[in-house]
Amino acid sequence: MAVITIADKGQGLPEEQLEAVFKPFVRLEGSRSRDTGGVGLRLAIARTIIQAHGGTVVLRNVAAGGLEAVVCLPLGDA
Repeated sequence: MAVITIADKGQGLPEEQLEAVFKPFVRLEGSRSRDTGGVGLRLAIARTIIQAHGGTVVLRNVAAGGLEAVVCLPLGDA
């Protein structure tokens, strides 16, 4: 398996929202302005592509602050 970790140092997400943000059109940013966010498809598309390649992606809050996305993808036959 190849493991890719993407981290930020932001506020993280509420635990109950970590899975919900992978659903299409879910946005946690409430203004609905195109200037402050997208339409809520990026994570849904990313997860679909990763799963199509036999992988997984999960989000988790980091104790020191921020959020991590952990992507696991199978490697080709050795």
